[in-house]
Amino acid sequence: VQLQASGGGLVQAGGSLRLSCAASGRSLSMYTTGWFRQAPGKESEFVAAVNWYTAGTYYTDSLKGRFTISRDNAKNTMYLQMNSLRPEDTAVYYCAARSGPIRKERFNYDYWGQGTLVTVSS
Repeated sequence: VQLQASGGGLVQAGGSLRLSCAASGRSLSMYTTGWFRQAPGKESEFVAAVNWYTAGTYYTDSLKGRFTISRDNAKNTMYLQMNSLRPEDTAVYYCAARSGPIRKERFNYDYWGQGTLVTVSS
């Protein structure tokens, strides 16, 4: 499966963005898919994921309530709705896919999109 992330940009603090991750080659419904982010000078961080079979979701605790992950299998696309954005949300956001249940570690994901930059100004 090939993944392409989009939707990043510059937004003021308190604003919202919706990232998209379009899949091609295979159906996204066959994979658990997730979002990671990497801020400048920091390690990669798990953001959220959605289970391929149950559609259950999992978020890193600090982002619960502000970020929402979803998936539209008919469009073969995953989304990340980000609300109440803060400067500390500035990062490159990557989408990823794996076979099997949700995992939070990068090394558990086999397929990656190219990343989309989100910049939140104060």
